[in-house]
Amino acid sequence: MSGYPNVPGPDPASNEQLQALLDALYQRHNNAVCCTLIYGSCLRSGDIYDGLLDLYLICDNYRSAYGPGLLAAANWLLPPNVFYAQESSGDKTLRAKVTVISIGDFERGCSRAWFESYIWGRFAQPTCIVQVRDAATRARMECALLGAAKTLLQRALPSLPRSGSLLSLWEGALGLSYATELRTERSGRAAELVQSAAGFYATVTHHHAGSLGHGFELIEAGDEVQYRASPGATGKALNRLAWTLRKVQGKLFSVLRLVKALFTFEGGLDYIAWKLERHSGETVVIPDKVRRAPLIHLWGFFWGLYRRGIFK
Repeated sequence: MSGYPNVPGPDPASNEQLQALLDALYQRHNNAVCCTLIYGSCLRSGDIYDGLLDLYLICDNYRSAYGPGLLAAANWLLPPNVFYAQESSGDKTLRAKVTVISIGDFERGCSRAWFESYIWGRFAQPTCIVQVRDAATRARMECALLGAAKTLLQRALPSLPRSGSLLSLWEGALGLSYATELRTERSGRAAELVQSAAGFYATVTHHHAGSLGHGFELIEAGDEVQYRASPGATGKALNRLAWTLRKVQGKLFSVLRLVKALFTFEGGLDYIAWKLERHSGETVVIPDKVRRAPLIHLWGFFWGLYRRGIFK
């Protein structure tokens, strides 16, 4: 057993639309998908029709998933690739944001091998393994997911208070990760995420407590679990510098991934507008000139949204 908590999620065997969507995606990617993950808001709400379902397709490798060509090259150069997919039946439409990454890149992205927090910051959060090819692949995925939580905590601890509640530990760690991307969530979002899955975060923290370093320990204080850590002064200074660099790198890569998605994501501009409106509560209108020539005018459009505080 890997120790990864069981995260309940939708069962394709009992939802024909979800199974049909997955079947179509597997066929589109040449049956090279070895595992499918769900995370994000639909998993938390339990309603896969609430917005866009966040699907991660873990493939054997990019050449197997796409064949030779630009999509494979783009996925290799700046993973992952993002697509849109939907499955309609009667009056219901299941919409999904589909992200494709190789199992090798996913494992590296969950580990300390990746400086950027894009993967380990996301998958330190509850994730449901919806379908998996075999037991060996499941073991690899559970190990990678546990590794993501460990990577986030190890890299966050020197920049967090030396002591506090277990929940405040995760609020701070997720907050550091969120700050490295162009995020639209309101303040306090990290606290909401932690409160919604407090048992999950407690389980993975106890699992890793003895191997996090930085003098980390957990203390039972009545009904609440506290943590204590003692990172060195030099380590704290280097850690703050590392997170500053991740902010610069992460925001740049966020823009590059959005630009790349314009070519892979059908209706990509409208998706960007919908996503920003959903999280910020502000109306976002795509100007005609951006639709006509996105590579020329998208940069000024993003800058204007940034100045409005739509994302940070």
